[in-house]
Amino acid sequence: MSDQDHFTFIPLSIDPKSKSISSASSPSSRALEAELAALNSLHRALHTLDAPLVVPPPPMPVNPKRSANVSKLRESGNAEYRKARHAEAIKFYTLGLQMALTRPPWEPSQLVREEVHALYSNRAQAHMQLGNWPEAAVDAEASVAAKSQGNAKAWFRRGKCLLEMGRLQEAKSAVAKALEFEGEEKELAELLKEIEGRIAKEGN
Repeated sequence: MSDQDHFTFIPLSIDPKSKSISSASSPSSRALEAELAALNSLHRALHTLDAPLVVPPPPMPVNPKRSANVSKLRESGNAEYRKARHAEAIKFYTLGLQMALTRPPWEPSQLVREEVHALYSNRAQAHMQLGNWPEAAVDAEASVAAKSQGNAKAWFRRGKCLLEMGRLQEAKSAVAKALEFEGEEKELAELLKEIEGRIAKEGN
Protein backbone atom coordinates (compact mmCIF):
# COMPACT_ATOMS: atom_id res chain seq x y z
CA MET A 1 0.00 0.00 0.00
CA SER A 2 1.04 3.59 -0.58
CA ASP A 3 1.46 6.19 2.16
CA GLN A 4 -1.88 7.76 1.15
CA ASP A 5 -3.71 4.64 2.39
CA HIS A 6 -2.46 5.08 5.93
CA PHE A 7 -2.90 7.71 8.66
CA THR A 8 -1.37 8.05 12.08
CA PHE A 9 -3.71 8.67 15.01
CA ILE A 10 -2.32 11.56 17.07
CA PRO A 11 -4.10 12.45 20.33
CA LEU A 12 -4.81 16.18 20.69
CA SER A 13 -5.94 18.21 23.67
CA ILE A 14 -7.77 21.55 23.91
CA ASP A 15 -7.29 24.08 26.65
CA PRO A 16 -10.71 24.81 28.25
CA LYS A 17 -9.92 28.50 28.76
CA SER A 18 -7.92 29.60 25.72
CA LYS A 19 -9.36 26.88 23.42
CA SER A 20 -5.89 26.39 21.97
CA ILE A 21 -5.09 22.94 20.57
CA SER A 22 -1.91 21.06 21.40
CA SER A 23 -0.52 17.60 20.81
CA ALA A 24 -0.84 15.15 23.68
CA SER A 25 1.87 12.92 22.25
CA SER A 26 5.48 13.46 23.12
CA PRO A 27 7.63 14.22 21.33
CA SER A 28 5.64 15.83 18.46
CA SER A 29 7.03 16.63 15.05
CA ARG A 30 7.97 20.12 13.94
CA ALA A 31 5.47 19.92 11.11
CA LEU A 32 2.65 19.12 13.55
CA GLU A 33 3.66 21.95 15.88
CA ALA A 34 3.67 24.36 12.95
CA GLU A 35 0.21 23.22 11.82
CA LEU A 36 -1.21 23.58 15.34
CA ALA A 37 0.37 27.03 15.77
CA ALA A 38 -1.23 28.20 12.51
CA LEU A 39 -4.61 26.77 13.56
CA ASN A 40 -4.48 28.45 16.96
CA SER A 41 -3.45 31.74 15.38
CA LEU A 42 -6.43 31.55 13.00
CA HIS A 43 -8.77 30.84 15.91
CA ARG A 44 -7.53 33.89 17.83
CA ALA A 45 -7.93 36.09 14.75
CA LEU A 46 -11.50 34.91 14.16
CA HIS A 47 -12.35 35.34 17.83
CA THR A 48 -11.38 39.00 17.74
CA LEU A 49 -13.86 39.61 14.91
CA ASP A 50 -16.72 38.61 17.23
CA ALA A 51 -15.76 41.20 19.84
CA PRO A 52 -18.03 44.30 19.84
CA LEU A 53 -16.55 47.56 18.66
CA VAL A 54 -15.66 49.70 21.63
CA VAL A 55 -15.19 53.45 21.45
CA PRO A 56 -11.73 54.20 22.82
CA PRO A 57 -11.72 56.00 26.15
CA PRO A 58 -11.54 59.77 25.77
CA PRO A 59 -8.53 61.76 26.93
CA MET A 60 -10.99 63.83 28.98
CA PRO A 61 -14.79 63.57 29.48
CA VAL A 62 -15.52 67.02 28.01
CA ASN A 63 -13.37 69.20 25.78
CA PRO A 64 -13.35 72.58 27.56
CA LYS A 65 -12.22 74.41 24.40
CA ARG A 66 -15.27 73.22 22.47
CA SER A 67 -17.57 74.23 25.33
CA ALA A 68 -15.96 77.67 25.46
CA ASN A 69 -16.28 78.10 21.68
CA VAL A 70 -19.95 77.10 21.70
CA SER A 71 -20.63 79.62 24.48
CA LYS A 72 -18.67 82.32 22.65
CA LEU A 73 -20.64 81.77 19.43
CA ARG A 74 -23.94 81.96 21.31
CA GLU A 75 -22.87 85.17 23.06
CA SER A 76 -21.72 86.65 19.73
CA GLY A 77 -25.12 85.82 18.27
CA ASN A 78 -26.83 87.47 21.23
CA ALA A 79 -24.70 90.58 20.75
CA GLU A 80 -25.68 90.80 17.07
CA TYR A 81 -29.33 90.28 17.97
CA ARG A 82 -29.25 93.18 20.45
CA LYS A 83 -27.92 95.35 17.62
CA ALA A 84 -30.90 94.25 15.49
CA ARG A 85 -28.50 92.49 13.11
CA HIS A 86 -30.66 89.40 13.01
CA ALA A 87 -29.16 87.77 9.91
CA GLU A 88 -25.70 87.98 11.48
CA ALA A 89 -27.06 86.57 14.74
CA ILE A 90 -28.46 83.59 12.83
CA LYS A 91 -25.01 82.90 11.37
CA PHE A 92 -23.41 82.77 14.82
CA TYR A 93 -26.16 80.56 16.24
CA THR A 94 -25.77 78.21 13.26
CA LEU A 95 -22.02 77.91 13.80
CA GLY A 96 -22.63 77.22 17.47
CA LEU A 97 -25.11 74.47 16.60
CA GLN A 98 -22.68 72.88 14.17
CA MET A 99 -20.00 72.78 16.83
CA ALA A 100 -22.31 71.46 19.55
CA LEU A 101 -23.83 68.76 17.34
CA THR A 102 -20.44 67.38 16.28
CA ARG A 103 -19.20 66.57 19.76
CA PRO A 104 -17.56 63.11 19.94
CA PRO A 105 -19.82 60.24 21.11
CA TRP A 106 -18.19 59.86 24.52
CA GLU A 107 -19.19 63.36 25.66
CA PRO A 108 -22.42 63.57 27.70
CA SER A 109 -25.56 63.79 25.58
CA GLN A 110 -27.18 65.99 28.22
CA LEU A 111 -24.49 68.60 27.64
CA VAL A 112 -25.34 68.65 23.93
CA ARG A 113 -29.05 69.02 24.73
CA GLU A 114 -28.38 71.97 27.01
CA GLU A 115 -26.30 73.70 24.36
CA VAL A 116 -28.54 73.11 21.38
CA HIS A 117 -31.87 73.91 23.04
CA ALA A 118 -30.68 77.46 23.77
CA LEU A 119 -29.12 77.92 20.34
CA TYR A 120 -32.20 76.66 18.50
CA SER A 121 -34.48 78.85 20.61
CA ASN A 122 -32.34 81.94 20.04
CA ARG A 123 -32.12 81.28 16.32
CA ALA A 124 -35.90 80.87 16.21
CA GLN A 125 -36.30 84.32 17.77
CA ALA A 126 -33.91 85.85 15.23
CA HIS A 127 -35.86 84.24 12.38
CA MET A 128 -39.10 85.62 13.86
CA GLN A 129 -37.69 89.13 13.76
CA LEU A 130 -37.09 88.65 10.03
CA GLY A 131 -40.55 87.20 9.47
CA ASN A 132 -39.12 83.78 8.64
CA TRP A 133 -42.00 81.97 10.34
CA PRO A 134 -41.45 78.45 8.92
CA GLU A 135 -37.73 78.48 9.77
CA ALA A 136 -38.46 79.85 13.22
CA ALA A 137 -41.13 77.21 13.84
CA VAL A 138 -38.71 74.41 12.93
CA ASP A 139 -36.02 75.80 15.24
CA ALA A 140 -38.44 76.26 18.12
CA GLU A 141 -39.65 72.69 17.69
CA ALA A 142 -36.04 71.43 17.70
CA SER A 143 -35.42 73.36 20.89
CA VAL A 144 -38.34 71.79 22.78
CA ALA A 145 -37.33 68.38 21.43
CA ALA A 146 -33.95 68.86 23.08
CA LYS A 147 -35.49 70.20 26.30
CA SER A 148 -39.24 69.93 26.81
CA GLN A 149 -39.49 71.23 30.37
CA GLY A 150 -38.13 74.56 31.59
CA ASN A 151 -38.10 75.87 28.03
CA ALA A 152 -41.14 78.16 27.96
CA LYS A 153 -39.60 80.62 25.49
CA ALA A 154 -39.18 77.97 22.82
CA TRP A 155 -42.70 76.66 23.39
CA PHE A 156 -44.05 80.21 23.06
CA ARG A 157 -42.09 80.82 19.87
CA ARG A 158 -43.36 77.57 18.38
CA GLY A 159 -46.97 78.51 19.09
CA LYS A 160 -46.50 82.09 17.90
CA CYS A 161 -45.01 80.97 14.58
CA LEU A 162 -47.86 78.56 13.93
CA LEU A 163 -50.31 81.34 14.74
CA GLU A 164 -48.62 83.72 12.30
CA MET A 165 -48.73 81.06 9.59
CA GLY A 166 -52.45 80.61 10.15
CA ARG A 167 -52.08 77.05 11.39
CA LEU A 168 -54.43 77.73 14.27
CA GLN A 169 -55.34 74.23 15.38
CA GLU A 170 -51.67 73.20 15.40
CA ALA A 171 -50.85 76.34 17.35
CA LYS A 172 -53.55 75.57 19.89
CA SER A 173 -52.32 71.99 20.34
CA ALA A 174 -48.70 73.11 20.67
CA VAL A 175 -49.46 75.72 23.33
CA ALA A 176 -51.78 73.37 25.22
CA LYS A 177 -48.97 70.82 25.29
CA ALA A 178 -46.55 73.52 26.40
CA LEU A 179 -48.77 74.33 29.38
CA GLU A 180 -48.63 70.66 30.41
CA PHE A 181 -44.86 70.98 30.72
CA GLU A 182 -44.58 74.56 31.93
CA GLY A 183 -47.65 74.87 34.17
CA GLU A 184 -49.62 78.11 34.09
CA GLU A 185 -46.92 80.13 32.36
CA LYS A 186 -48.46 83.60 31.91
CA GLU A 187 -47.26 84.28 28.35
CA LEU A 188 -48.28 80.82 27.18
CA ALA A 189 -51.72 81.13 28.76
CA GLU A 190 -52.23 84.52 27.08
CA LEU A 191 -51.08 83.12 23.75
CA LEU A 192 -53.56 80.26 24.06
CA LYS A 193 -56.38 82.76 24.64
CA GLU A 194 -55.27 84.72 21.58
CA ILE A 195 -55.25 81.58 19.45
CA GLU A 196 -58.67 80.48 20.71
CA GLY A 197 -59.96 83.97 19.95
CA ARG A 198 -58.70 83.75 16.38
CA ILE A 199 -60.26 80.31 15.97
CA ALA A 200 -63.61 81.57 17.27
CA LYS A 201 -63.47 84.65 15.04
CA GLU A 202 -62.70 82.69 11.90
CA GLY A 203 -65.39 80.18 12.76
CA ASN A 204 -68.07 82.86 12.70
